[in-house]
Amino acid sequence: MNKPILELKNITKVYPGGVIANKNVSFDLYENEIHALVGENGAGKSTLMKILFGMEDANSGEIYLNNKKVEISDPNHAIDLGIGMVHQHFMLVPSFSVTENLQLGMEPTKGIFIDKKKAKEITLNLAKKYNFQLDPDAKVSQINVAMKQKVEILKVLLRGARILILDEPTAVLTPQETKELFSQLRLLKENGHSIIFISHKLKEVKEISDRVSVLRDGQMVKTIKTLDVSQREISKLMVGRDIPKWEMDHKYQFSKPIFQVRNLTYKVDEKKVLNNLSFDVNKGQILGIAGVEGNGQVELVKLITKSLAINSGDVLINDKSIKNLSIGDLRKEGLSYIPEDRMQKGVASEASVEENIVADKIVLNEFSKNIFLKTKDITAFAKDLINEYSVKTNGPKEKVKSLSGGNIQKVVVARETHKNTKVLIAEQPTRGVDIGSIEFIHNQLIKLRDEGKAILLVSADLEEIMKLSDQVVVMFEGEIVAFYDNNVDLSEEKLGLSMLGIEKQNESELRRAINEW
Repeated sequence: MNKPILELKNITKVYPGGVIANKNVSFDLYENEIHALVGENGAGKSTLMKILFGMEDANSGEIYLNNKKVEISDPNHAIDLGIGMVHQHFMLVPSFSVTENLQLGMEPTKGIFIDKKKAKEITLNLAKKYNFQLDPDAKVSQINVAMKQKVEILKVLLRGARILILDEPTAVLTPQETKELFSQLRLLKENGHSIIFISHKLKEVKEISDRVSVLRDGQMVKTIKTLDVSQREISKLMVGRDIPKWEMDHKYQFSKPIFQVRNLTYKVDEKKVLNNLSFDVNKGQILGIAGVEGNGQVELVKLITKSLAINSGDVLINDKSIKNLSIGDLRKEGLSYIPEDRMQKGVASEASVEENIVADKIVLNEFSKNIFLKTKDITAFAKDLINEYSVKTNGPKEKVKSLSGGNIQKVVVARETHKNTKVLIAEQPTRGVDIGSIEFIHNQLIKLRDEGKAILLVSADLEEIMKLSDQVVVMFEGEIVAFYDNNVDLSEEKLGLSMLGIEKQNESELRRAINEW
């Protein structure tokens, strides 16, 4: 390697209130390099990349591009300089075609009209150059997640990006889709592009990157050649301590089912989003629901948690149909829920930590007498859970929105896994949280399982599904297409093929497999 093509020198960013996001951070990138950037949630990765992409201003520090100092005023300026960013949450127009999204704002024209033939030709030529297979006429709303990822990457390449920032690009991809993406990233590297790869999946960081830089508490801890460091060593650099290696024992005896889904069907505009789903979750079992996002998992959880009304089929808890039960009734039956979006559904952001921790207990009248709240008992209870769940906070009275993402998630987990839980719906329970919080939340789920609770785990993270689940059902296009025993016949390859709808079990195989458990 020669001199870097990009250098960030001594970048410092302090937000109002004195929160230090980056402190004297230096980072560089070479031509034809894939450089991984890792760190816990809140370590400063996003802020550093936002500064590079012109979305934030640094308080101090300098950026050099091709040995020249630059001041990047906004994302358009960054793009003009050859820097493109693919965000974790795609920024595409669902009703537009692949071609329309790709060339939005820079369409070729013939007279006063858009030259659609030329636009399609440009799309196909660009896709061919980088070996991206896609349909230029397909509506974005109708393509899968992996294809949307390709469109986002091609979009920044079309605008001349030589440096690509990829934020969690494999978060919702199957192993097969990840393998294909990595082949394309290597081709980009061979064609002279440089890539900043942000990820919490350390196995993938090891596989795809040339160097890895670790941020912790807003400061750069170390930059090292990826070949010279193990996943375990990267983890230790990220959190400042050893993360103990832990293997779950999936050998156990089932008790009776206490949560049942029966012939559940759900339609949107006459299209079946869920088609005749049936499964049980037993005491002392974690049943994983695997699938590429958009295959009915969200609707399934909404029906179970009463966000949608059940019109066809049923859900039973403790042998009772939930159709006519209120959310309060479900709580009394012992149903708990860790939602996918902690800020929208998991917490009341303006309320205090203690108010969020006891919210469900208030409904059950555990901390009230007549019309009065037992405020001392509430505070004492909240303090106990803050300590038990290792929530980093200034105290129970602090507003929950002031906490980091991982600590907000711990507040949700503390509320939903304490005491009354018999059945837990855990929907993407560790999405967007750091490696230390992931370890803690996983241990809490295992503790519940070992106490005889029934857990339905819905996750797009295959590593999480395989690590925690005793059995796994795979959803594809609203149906269960496969059932696996994690102790016998589950592999990442097999699971990925089922998630893509390539490897399906026939109805008799499914019935036999499910009935055996």
